[in-house]
Amino acid sequence: METKNQQFFREFNEAFVKANSEKILQSVTEDIVWRMVGNDTLKGIDVLEESLEGMDKGNQFELDIEHLITHGKEGVVNGIIHSTDRSGVQRHYSFCDIYKLNKHKDGKIKEIISYVVEI
Repeated sequence: METKNQQFFREFNEAFVKANSEKILQSVTEDIVWRMVGNDTLKGIDVLEESLEGMDKGNQFELDIEHLITHGKEGVVNGIIHSTDRSGVQRHYSFCDIYKLNKHKDGKIKEIISYVVEI
């Protein structure tokens, strides 16, 4: 049985593969910092919202979560995302996201560190 925070992080990751930007934005603080290692760092909910606008490009995604670990105000989710574009080309990505919440109970995500590698 998942804890409330584990369920929260699972639903957050599922929102990405479903291109549910409303759910994503409801789950983060106004001053969210999202560091994508080897890529960009997004700071603030407005910047995040802007980056999500081009998210739904017609690709189909499947999410396989391998580990979902939480403790206090922190969580880690890793797994694989399978992507199929409109022309049928498939790509696969291994990911690990580290989350920090602003508070333990009913918290929102204030920081994300993401590691993503195409496999």
